[in-house]
Amino acid sequence: MAKTSDPEFEIRFFESVLRRDPAYTEVVELLGSLYTRQGRIADGLRMDRKLVKLLPSNATAHYNLACSLALSKRLRDALRSLRQAVELGYTDLDWMQQDPDLEGLKAHPGFTALVAQLKPQS
Repeated sequence: MAKTSDPEFEIRFFESVLRRDPAYTEVVELLGSLYTRQGRIADGLRMDRKLVKLLPSNATAHYNLACSLALSKRLRDALRSLRQAVELGYTDLDWMQQDPDLEGLKAHPGFTALVAQLKPQS
């Protein structure tokens, strides 16, 4: 018997966990991802902002916030968060260039400059 995923059940479950422990960073991150995959961009953005507050020096938290901001068409804020992620050590250039969440940001000159900065110098 194949195991199927029920995103709405998972969301309700993790929301109940978060009500009991609002600082449970793994759950905040999971909920952000689940919300976004379900098209609940504003809820995903809310979780990503919360995660950055809980883990201000976490590069991946800032990267995820940049993705949510880009999906919300807040490109200047998204670029700022993406730069912060890179400053904190985010280095997955290949994923950054193909991440569909950042699609709206890819034509931005600031994104192009950031990619150029991360590319290995030859």
